Order: sequence, then C-alpha cells, then structure tokens
Amino acid sequence: MATKIDKEACREAYNLVRDDGTEVNWVTFKYNGSTIVPGDQGVEYEAFKRKCTDDVRLFGFVRFTTGDAMSKRVKFALITWIGEDVSGLQRAKTGTDKTLVKEVVQNFAKEFVISDHKELDEDYIKNELKKAGGANYDAQTE
Repeated sequence: MATKIDKEACREAYNLVRDDGTEVNWVTFKYNGSTIVPGDQGVEYEAFKRKCTDDVRLFGFVRFTTGDAMSKRVKFALITWIGEDVSGLQRAKTGTDKTLVKEVVQNFAKEFVISDHKELDEDYIKNELKKAGGANYDAQTE
C-alpha cells in the first residue's frame, strides 16, 4: 500500500517548531499504518533522542540555535531516523517516503539520515549546521 501523509496535521506541527513564539524545538513525524502523521513534540533535544529507538523509523524536524561570538542564528535540521532493527523493506521505503515529508518540511539548513545513536549527538549536529551556515567569526576570537 502506498504511503500517504496527513499534510494539514503535519504542517501544524512543523509550524510549531518554526514559530519563535512557542517553546517547541522539535517534532516527530511517524507512521500510523501507511500514513505519516505528527508524533511527539518537545523542548529538550535529549527527549527527541529518546524517541529514536532501534525498532522505529521516524522523521524529526529540530530547531537548533547556532552561531558564534558575533551572531546567533536559528537553524533547522530534518532528521530521518532508521533504527537498527527496522526491516530492509521498511528502510528502503523510508527514503521514498521522505519525499512526502519534504512537501511539508521545506525550510531546513541540513538533512541527516541516521541509524547510529552516536550520530544523534547534539554537538555533532550543531557543528554540521554551523558548517552549512556560512560565515564563522570564531576564528577571529582565537
């Protein structure tokens, strides 16, 4: 059965993370049968990481504050999590299903496809976002 996405509900969740007026820093998009729907949401990145278990595949839209001594910027990451215990067929479908998620989640600095918990490290993700961010004034303060 072809995967579908609940665009309106997912767009609402996506907008919560993008809205500077909310404390929501991340949302997940999960599978409910063959439909992608909003999952959990939260403030702390560690809580997001706990959702990434070995038996699930999900998409996360996460807000990070990056920058340097001269400027702080908000950057967004699209994280595709595929747990180690997910079957080969589901792994393969996740790649094509991500296209549906990207119809809703359109603004992000970098996307990640992760299946190793070590790659979910917050400093690693922030560093990758910083690299994608352009100007880096940290070198001038060293």
